[in-house]
Amino acid sequence: MNNKIIIINGPNLNLLGEREQSQYGNTTFDKLKDKCINKSKEIGLELDFVQSNIEGDLVNIIQESRKRFDGMIINAAAFTHTSVAIKDALEIFKKPIIELHISNIYKREEFRQKSLISDTVTGGIFGLGIDGYILAIISMQNLLKNENK
Repeated sequence: MNNKIIIINGPNLNLLGEREQSQYGNTTFDKLKDKCINKSKEIGLELDFVQSNIEGDLVNIIQESRKRFDGMIINAAAFTHTSVAIKDALEIFKKPIIELHISNIYKREEFRQKSLISDTVTGGIFGLGIDGYILAIISMQNLLKNENK
């Protein structure tokens, strides 16, 4: 079974627990990372968990992931709404991708309601808080299992 996945986090997610707690909750980035790593180990997935505030770094990470990972979960954060470069990199990945957002982008400001990457990904999880990360990990495990049938 394919079992190597990556979770990619975009700008400002390193400040979870500090910023806009009404939207993002009070769990810190490091606690979220620990929860994701623990859940992945529990269900037999190997996980890399990364974050960058820099668009080009995220593009490089996505490109390099083609050779190293079987699936990807991405919270592109603000770049969801603006980055054609990230969209183009995701199109090259050619493996399961889950788009993830802590808040429900479709209930936010109009400019946040457009995702440039949604038509590129396998599926999406929106508005379920940090629990969305755990659901995405479980969903990715199922996607990878089904790929190998």
